Amino acid sequence: MSKVEKLIEKLKSRPKDFTWDEMLKVLNYFGFEQMAQGKTGGSRRKFVNSEKQIISLHEPHPQKVLKSYQLDIIIDYLKL
Repeated sequence: MSKVEKLIEKLKSRPKDFTWDEMLKVLNYFGFEQMAQGKTGGSRRKFVNSEKQIISLHEPHPQKVLKSYQLDIIIDYLKL
């Protein structure tokens, strides 16, 4: 099992310690890339895949741990 596959399994369990960087690896695995943002993008981040599907999330700060609702959005969108 690859590192990304292990992260996907971790994501499915909805952990309290899933980080932004781990989420980036999972989204990249599914073909999503972060879109360029304008000067006033703040902490909002959008990710798009080759089919022009968009996932919009707020990057957590100062801690980089995702909230449970963000995990739910990702799991539902990726149909995991």
